[in-house]
Amino acid sequence: MEKIDFKKKEKDIYNPKNEPTVILIPPMKFIMVDGKGNPNDTDGEYPSAVELIYTFSYAIKMSPRNGFTPEGYYDYVVPPLEGLWWLTGDEYYHISKKDQFCWTSMLRQPEFVTDEVFYWALEVTKKKKPQLDLSKARLETFNEGLCVQIMHHGPYDNEPATVEKVDNYIKEQGYANDISTVLPDGKIRRHHEIYLSDPSKAKPENMKTIIRHPVRRAFP
Repeated sequence: MEKIDFKKKEKDIYNPKNEPTVILIPPMKFIMVDGKGNPNDTDGEYPSAVELIYTFSYAIKMSPRNGFTPEGYYDYVVPPLEGLWWLTGDEYYHISKKDQFCWTSMLRQPEFVTDEVFYWALEVTKKKKPQLDLSKARLETFNEGLCVQIMHHGPYDNEPATVEKVDNYIKEQGYANDISTVLPDGKIRRHHEIYLSDPSKAKPENMKTIIRHPVRRAFP
């Protein structure tokens, strides 16, 4: 069976235009880890969070080789790293305030990943990397809904100009920015980024990052 690559299968989600567009994002499963602080701090929470979710994700991907094949399993490319970002006190996100960052680091999972599969991967990860705090990871269905997204080209620190394009488009098209809105299930809508480039390998000017903002219609 052909290996599934979500980036190729769902190009509307993972290959947006260089100008803002409206998109309805379907519910997806993610392994998530919450944290605070500057993601560039090598001694901070962020590197450990990323290591944790990747270790979980590869344990699930490689599960048939370890004697466990989840029901409905298929081979796939591990999707790109994603992040939800906001500031301490729920202030509007801005790239310049890195020390005040709050974040959820996350990796999408195939639909066959159930609680049973997650807890199986937890036990594998516990043996493989006992130094990681496994209690921070969770499996969650993320229903993002109506959004505006754009492809950002270049370093992360240049994001404000791209975010401004998104915010202007939202107003021009009769939508309202829905960041920080609390949903009926208690979830809070956030500034969302999807990292298509590895910053340790790509030149800053060649990096690609999807920027996605939740929106609502400004008028009923």
